[in-house]
Amino acid sequence: MRQAGIYSRISSSSSSGRRGSQQHSLPLARIKKIMKKSDDGVEMISGEAPIVFSRAIELFVEELTRKSWMLAAEDKRRTLQRDDVVSAIQGTDVFDFLVDLVCVPDQQNERKESPVGSETETVGSKRTKVGP
Repeated sequence: MRQAGIYSRISSSSSSGRRGSQQHSLPLARIKKIMKKSDDGVEMISGEAPIVFSRAIELFVEELTRKSWMLAAEDKRRTLQRDDVVSAIQGTDVFDFLVDLVCVPDQQNERKESPVGSETETVGSKRTKVGP
């Protein structure tokens, strides 16, 4: 059973204090397009669904950023780095679905192929000089 007011609370309870006209930080048309591409059976999407997805995405990004920022602050840094995001993903069970999308930096270095015409060549995990 649909509860009255849930949609209005989601759309009005933003942390940035939006009032009056509804401004969304993510493009609703793009979210709708992605939703339609996700499954062949999706043909029509209500106007409320992209708004709910937009808010869910905002909350997801905020939580991932917050956890990453805590790791950067532990190292006494004020710059969020890729390693902080990777560590936040690996250290939180909720983000397990992202583990395959991010590589551990050591694994990434091993997988890199040296660019064509480069002076270095990757051998195992060590880089060796090629040529003079």
